[in-house]
Amino acid sequence: MKIDHVAMYVDDLEAARGFFETYLGAISNDVYHNTKTGFRSYFLSFDEGARLEIMCKPSMEDPDKTLNRTGLIHLAFGVGGHDRVDELTARLKDARYEVVSGPRTTGDGYYESCVVAFEGNQIELTA
Repeated sequence: MKIDHVAMYVDDLEAARGFFETYLGAISNDVYHNTKTGFRSYFLSFDEGARLEIMCKPSMEDPDKTLNRTGLIHLAFGVGGHDRVDELTARLKDARYEVVSGPRTTGDGYYESCVVAFEGNQIELTA
């Protein structure tokens, strides 16, 4: 069994798609739009087969996303090595995204950094 995809609602569908395309190499399908409900979505594909569905619809709730909560806390992306983690973290920091940890080697041996990206969502970059 495998996880087919993960889905997340976002407020700004185009900005979220742009983030994943620009920084993480996502390839997007064409937008799906249900004109009756206002629901819109993209499926984003990544080079090793993972997929992420980003979605929006009118009148969504958007409570504060603290980094210490239950539920989904981050999306982790293996970016291909220590140097790539360092480079991408610096690039995101230069683009004014908040780096909340790293780059560093964690106690369980991961080399990673964590960045608060679009709409308060945390992205983890791993070697």
